[in-house]
Amino acid sequence: MSDLITGLVFWVLGVLAVVSGALVFRFDSMARATYALAVSFIAVGAALLLLQLDYVGLVTVLMMVMEMAVMAIYMIMFMGMNPALMPMSMVHSRRTALGISAGVFLVLAAGIVAVPWPQRRAAPAADLTASLGETIMGSKMLVMMGISPVLFATVVAAVVLAAPRTRYDRFGDDLRSAPSDPHHGGVGR
Repeated sequence: MSDLITGLVFWVLGVLAVVSGALVFRFDSMARATYALAVSFIAVGAALLLLQLDYVGLVTVLMMVMEMAVMAIYMIMFMGMNPALMPMSMVHSRRTALGISAGVFLVLAAGIVAVPWPQRRAAPAADLTASLGETIMGSKMLVMMGISPVLFATVVAAVVLAAPRTRYDRFGDDLRSAPSDPHHGGVGR
């Protein structure tokens, strides 16, 4: 019964990843497309976790969610408009894009079917997560640990720069009403 539920959840996550990935090109706003892409990557990461690829699954979810958050914040900060409300096309050269994507899909699908998959020759490592992390990151682990706080500081700085008010622009003791100062845009009581 457990294998049946795991298989069912895997297929639901697979469908969710494909559908939300396709919605990236159907939405007419960059913000909605960003959120759809984040959902797609989260579904892929969750599917990897179901396959007991803990490290790759968690890295996929964490990296992609952070990347989508940074992208959304920079859109809001630099675009000068609300990207969630401004319609725009996410697809350029529609016929060429469809042809290329169909061709890449067919090549990848043929590769999955045609390539002889290797058989396991040795027992797996005692700690698969640590082994996989060392194999993927190798000597770059220190660099990635240094980049993480820099990315976080970038997100915090972008939010601070994008905020129209600061902590010094308080409403006073009565937080329900705005001051009558025309620089604040409020109307007062």
